[in-house]
Amino acid sequence: GSSHFGSRLRHTLRCKLGHRRSDSPRPTTFDGAMGAVKTFMLKKHLAKKLNQNRPLPQWFRMKTGTKIRYNKFRRHWRRGKIGL
Repeated sequence: GSSHFGSRLRHTLRCKLGHRRSDSPRPTTFDGAMGAVKTFMLKKHLAKKLNQNRPLPQWFRMKTGTKIRYNKFRRHWRRGKIGL
């Protein structure tokens, strides 16, 4: 049998090279290009990342006793990738 590391390595190489199995239910994105046809789960995942990528509310910044001033997990659309 194949080890967990071997199967993970094969999966990583397959994803990096853009190969995909024909019976794979999820369309893979390669080269950063997002197609128009998306599954619902992928669309839900992208919507969650879109909602997370926002600044802190002003009322939270003005709250007494908080030291959080900005969202350190903000992601730029070109620099930080989600890793789907």
